[in-house]
Formats: sequence, structure tokens, C-alpha cells
Amino acid sequence: MTTPRRVRGRLLADIRPLQESPAFRRLWATTSLSSIGGMMTSFALTLQVYELTRSSAAVGAIGLAQAVPVLAVGLLGGSFADAVDRRKLTLLTSGCLAAVSAAFAAQAFLGLGQVWLLYALAAVQAGLQAIDIPARRTFLPRLVPADRVAAGVALSQLSGYVSVLLGPVLAGVLTAAAGLRMCYLIDTLSFGAALYGLARLPAMAPGRSADRPGPRAVAEGLRFIRHHRVLAAAFLADIDAMVFGLPAALFPALNAARFGGAPQTLGLLTAALAAGGLLGSALSGPAARVSRQGRAMLVTVSVWGAAIAGFGLARTLWLALLMLAIGGAADTTSVIFRGTIVQVATPDEFRGRVTSVDYVVGSGVPRLGNFEAGVVASLTTPVISAVSGGLATILGALVLRLAVPALARYDASGAGAST
Repeated sequence: MTTPRRVRGRLLADIRPLQESPAFRRLWATTSLSSIGGMMTSFALTLQVYELTRSSAAVGAIGLAQAVPVLAVGLLGGSFADAVDRRKLTLLTSGCLAAVSAAFAAQAFLGLGQVWLLYALAAVQAGLQAIDIPARRTFLPRLVPADRVAAGVALSQLSGYVSVLLGPVLAGVLTAAAGLRMCYLIDTLSFGAALYGLARLPAMAPGRSADRPGPRAVAEGLRFIRHHRVLAAAFLADIDAMVFGLPAALFPALNAARFGGAPQTLGLLTAALAAGGLLGSALSGPAARVSRQGRAMLVTVSVWGAAIAGFGLARTLWLALLMLAIGGAADTTSVIFRGTIVQVATPDEFRGRVTSVDYVVGSGVPRLGNFEAGVVASLTTPVISAVSGGLATILGALVLRLAVPALARYDASGAGAST
């Protein structure tokens, strides 16, 4: 007979990587703390730009300022992660990121009020993160056994969603009490934890066959992905979900048309995706035990598409929030599967470059998806944009299933990296 404790154990996130690997536990805890600080800076940056300009377009331009360096630097950064000690690389980039956060704090305390400076700092920060974050993600296979990688990816996802939900709340309270400049200061101080976690890691030296960093190494990494059909299809599945299915640009219009247009309601729509992602991460126990991650990824992408189509059709707020929460849970579960495929199927000498592609896809493509959703909505209606985008996502997953059967057959537990 299955006891309630066993049921909970099977549903909840697998915490064995935290229990078994002190290095991963330190890195996870300190990165989580620093990520909360990062979300506080993101909150403060958005608020400060709006207070200086009173322009939503100016606030939106923050994303553009961040997207350009991500696309320009991200792939090149991966070649460095494959050519140098990754621990030393992230210590350097994290130190530079701490300096950028200190610059944010300094301009706020000095009352400079220069929007161009905020854009410049945001761009530098995004460029550094495009090197730092992918390099950090390569640590996991060296810190935990292969059969714990999926659980480690799920725990990292859980940490990210906690930061997304908790960081802005803390930032709002702190801003109301002491001003937004304190958010920048707290973020700067939180880098102390991040640097401590990195300093306690073992060396992450590159393999003997590591390529010299640069455009040629980047091209080698892209060729590896192109010839590895499972990896290429996994990235295409995520592109399919984000380009066609991401609905965030439709929230204001649908909120105004169906749910009264109150800012509080708009906030609920935005939070529903993150809440679903947090729930999916917390209940990731079954996902961590799935061996055929490729097939499972196609299923969760289809669930995401169906949920977004359902959101477009929903006429009551509770149903819309439920659809978004389901979509958020499906999305984070899909990321767990994709992250596991990337980590297990990629040889260590290519892991930095492949992880950089993963980061660029995950960070840059959603912005294209928002643009696509907005364009379709302007040409038709927001409802048609959401429903058609969700259905197109499902169709894209079906096409990938038929075009790349190796993705559905992929079995990470048996290293079934069919190419």
C-alpha cells in the first residue's frame, strides 16, 4: 500500500542532489540568494526608468538594451567557457556583475537621473550575464551523478521561480520603506554570497581537446548542434513554444476587454505564469524520473500550447488564471526536460557553447514571441492571436515528432543520444 509520505516523495522535487553534493548545495543556496537580489535590481530599474520618463516605451526599451548584448555576446561567451577554467570565468564575471550593481546603486544614491546611463548599465549587465549564466549551468554534470542531473535542473528551476516571485515583493516593500536605491544596494551585497559559493567549488578546467575561443569555436559548436538531431530538435521545440505561444504581450488588451482593466488584475495575469512555473518546479519529482525526455518535452510543449489557446478563449478571470498556471507548469517542466537533454547529450568539450545556445534561445526568443503575438493581435484580435498561437505550438510539436523521431526515442538514462 502506498503511504501518503511516499506519494509526497514521488511528487515533490527530488532534493537528493542537495543532500549528496555539498558543492552543489552551496552553489544552489548562494545563487538563489543572489538571484533574489538580481530581481530586486530588475524591479528598481523598471521603476526608476518609468519615474524618470513616465513612458511605457522607455520601459520597454530596457528589454531592447538587454537583448542586443545577449545575442551579440552569448554565443561567443560559450566558446570561452569551453576553453578556460569555468570556475575562474564565473568568478570574474560575477565580480564584474557586482561592480555593475554597485554602479546602479551609486547613480541612485547620487541622484544622477540619467536614463541613458541606466540603459548602458543594463546592456553591460546583460552582456556579462550572457557569459556568466551559461558557464554556471555547465557545473551541474561535474557536481552530481548523471542520474541526478534532471533533479538538479529541476531544483535550479525552483530556485529561479522563487526568486521571480519573492524578489519583486521584497523590492516593493523595501522601496516603499527606504527608496529604490536600497534595492540596488541589497543586490550589490548579495553578490558576496554568489562569490563565496563559486570560490568553494572545485576547479572546472577545460578538456585537453578544447578549442581556442572565438568565432571558429562558436561555428564548431553550432555545427555540433546541427548534426546532433536530438539537440537541434530540442531547441526547435522551445523556439516553437516561445515564438507562437508566449502570451505576455496580450495581457493588457485582454485584461481591458474581459476582466475590467484594473492594474491588480493585470498583475494577477502576469503572476499566474510564474506561479504555475513554481508549482511545476516544486512538484517535479515525476519529471526527474522520466527517462525519455524528448517525448516528454513534446508532450509538455503541446500542453503549453493547449493552455495558451484555452487562456485566449477564457471569459472568466479564474479560468484565465488557471489556464496560465497550467501553461506555466508545463513550460517549466519542458525546460527541465530540455535542460537534461542538453547536459547529458553534450560532451564536456562542447558543453559551454551548447549551453550558451540554450541561454540565447531561452532569453532572446521569448522577446520575439511577444513581438509576434502583438503583431498578430494588431492585424486580427488578441483572442485570435492567443488561440492561433497555442494551436500553432501544438502543430509545431507534432511536426517535430514526425520529422525527428530520434527526439521521441531519446533515453537519457541509457545515454541513448541518437543523432
